[in-house]
Amino acid sequence: MDTAVEITMRYGPKLVLAIVVLFVGLWIVNRIVRLVGSTMERSNAEPTLAKFLSSMVSIGLKALLLISVASMVGIETTSFVVILAAAGLAIGLALQGTLANFAGGVLILLFRPYRIGDWIEAQGVTGSVLEIQIFNTVIKTGDNKRIIVPNGSISNGIIINFSAESTRRVDFVFSIGYGDDIGKAKAVISRLIEADKRALSDPEPLVVVSELADSSVNLTVRVWVNSADYSGLSFGLKEQVKLTFDQEGISIPFPQSDVHIHQAIG
Repeated sequence: MDTAVEITMRYGPKLVLAIVVLFVGLWIVNRIVRLVGSTMERSNAEPTLAKFLSSMVSIGLKALLLISVASMVGIETTSFVVILAAAGLAIGLALQGTLANFAGGVLILLFRPYRIGDWIEAQGVTGSVLEIQIFNTVIKTGDNKRIIVPNGSISNGIIINFSAESTRRVDFVFSIGYGDDIGKAKAVISRLIEADKRALSDPEPLVVVSELADSSVNLTVRVWVNSADYSGLSFGLKEQVKLTFDQEGISIPFPQSDVHIHQAIG
């Protein structure tokens, strides 16, 4: 009984204080986690990133709280902290690639170089973004293939986002023969552009002679369109120019060479 009373007198106040600190600490941790979640929600952060960061904050604060409570009771926590640090280092070395993909995913979700639905080109893959996960980005190509690209590679490489701007410029090069009327060819192309409702008038379309090639005169054409109309106008105008050139008698030459044969006189 004397020993029990001595232990109770020695550790009882510490235990009661530790329990109070534990419950108060958990209440504070929950408030901080909710505050982090609401802050990210107001900043329009990605839901995936918001949930993940809230979970990380909750786990980290609760771990610190438990260590603090254990030290208050009298439990030696130095060895425990060293073990956790060593385990963290070992896990980090074993999962270097995974951690790089995780860091890349956080950066992508935080800075938003692209969003779900954007048409992008990254790591040699071109397609529409289906999902942005913590470790990977899922891209669907134009021929309906699903490709999973690690976020670490994407975040450290070049990203081309074709959907970031509302308008894009379509570039063409049309070739005509040296014997064809340049003014007539330019007028035909300009007329076709004006007739296409997808072509924007501002900035004004450009039709100029860009090169006097070996077998042709090359006309460079630049037309601005809404991003959603890029492919449609690109394919459609090429066909219309070919058909109209045929009707107007304007040739589209193919590469050719003149061969001269000299007969040796013996």
